[in-house]
Amino acid sequence: MAEDNSGKAVRSGIWYVISNVMIRAVGIFTAPIYTRLLTTSETGFANDFNNYVSILYVITGLCLIYSVGRARLDYRGREFDAFMSSIQALSSFFGLALLVLVMIFMPKEGLLGFDRLIVFILFAYMCLYPSIDYMQYKLRFEYRYKGNIAISLVITLSTVALSIALILLMPEDKGFAKILGTVIPSAVVALFCYIALLIRGKAVIRPEYWKYALRIGLPTIPHGLAMILLARIDVSMISQMCGLSEVGLYTSGYTIGTLLMFVTNAIGNAWVPLFNERLDAGNVEAIRRDNRILMEASCFATICFIAVAPEVVKLLYAKPYHESMWVVAPVALGTLCQYFYSNYVNVEIFYKKTALLAVNSCIAAGINIVLNYIFISRYGYIAAAYTTLAGYFILMILHYVATTVVLKKRIYPDGTYFIMLMMTIAAGTGFSFLCGQVLYRYLLAAGVIGVLAWMWRKDIAAFFALIRGVRGDGSH
Repeated sequence: MAEDNSGKAVRSGIWYVISNVMIRAVGIFTAPIYTRLLTTSETGFANDFNNYVSILYVITGLCLIYSVGRARLDYRGREFDAFMSSIQALSSFFGLALLVLVMIFMPKEGLLGFDRLIVFILFAYMCLYPSIDYMQYKLRFEYRYKGNIAISLVITLSTVALSIALILLMPEDKGFAKILGTVIPSAVVALFCYIALLIRGKAVIRPEYWKYALRIGLPTIPHGLAMILLARIDVSMISQMCGLSEVGLYTSGYTIGTLLMFVTNAIGNAWVPLFNERLDAGNVEAIRRDNRILMEASCFATICFIAVAPEVVKLLYAKPYHESMWVVAPVALGTLCQYFYSNYVNVEIFYKKTALLAVNSCIAAGINIVLNYIFISRYGYIAAAYTTLAGYFILMILHYVATTVVLKKRIYPDGTYFIMLMMTIAAGTGFSFLCGQVLYRYLLAAGVIGVLAWMWRKDIAAFFALIRGVRGDGSH
């Protein structure tokens, strides 16, 4: 069964990459517009709202989304549709209950640094927002990438158009305008997704499905919150220790640094369903062969990207934001660590051992917070990028131990993975110290890229042969 879907997975991967590059291109071209329309403080205000969206999503969604991949194997056809409809209802009921409680007990002055109206928008948004992920996950595991891509493109384009329009129409409150421009398009799409899943699945209260999803999802709530801490706590700590202007600088550099995540996430979207099917069939050799090529490609792309990152920052941002270039390299390396450890997370989720995710993520988040307190106060907001890199690297080690020692599952060529990751971190750190030295940076990049291209020449040839095969006959 896994081999039958190989061609679908490759086609999905190609189109996910293309669409994510298009989506990111929209972000790149609109970034200069936002930096000219918004002050760094207004950017920080809007990003603070987005931080709380990420945090509340973990809680209101009950992390039920983690059960979808495994449920696709355990429930088939209409039963899977009913499962998706039912867990969607569960998360929306829980989100609605939280909204009512917050509105009853919220102080008159507001909550979380926002006034009552914004707090209401935040929690009401959480009742619908998870439905986008439910729909996209369902489409992903059914290899229906066209619908998945369409949802992402609609949200991206409408968010940009509405945000810019509202900022121009509300010059006295541009931070709030940016929030509305983000919330409204996603809420409308989420409503359509909610209705579509409900009509297709025709299930609301199904205790069997709720218990199944909660057994997998609930243990991952600490994991989800810890991951938010790893990704977002630096923003809050910079805000408290440095100021909103530094938050604006940091998030601008962070946005550039995570550009490659759009590519790795796209590849992951296509890989996980195939990984699950192959592991279910016991085809470990095929997993190792193809996954090693993906890991090499991610290292290669990261090195190329970091080499040109300072010029990208200068091209896209106004001069006051150029300082953010120092954030890009460590953030990009951190996202690479995320991609590497996702391999081990996939194994833990497949075997329904999600409690391991929670333990590992909490440990890494705690270490990251301690490092932030030590280094942000001494070296400023740029230090947060390096502490985040350290946190993700530690998290990779923890997931490796959980998979190979606790679960006793050896799926990947682990030694090879660690060597290629350390090589990439060393090269990327070198580029970071040469941000202001264009000639030396490009000479170093050319040398590193040349060596890697020679070392991985067989896998590079296999990778392009695979793509040509899909383009030529539609099969793998």
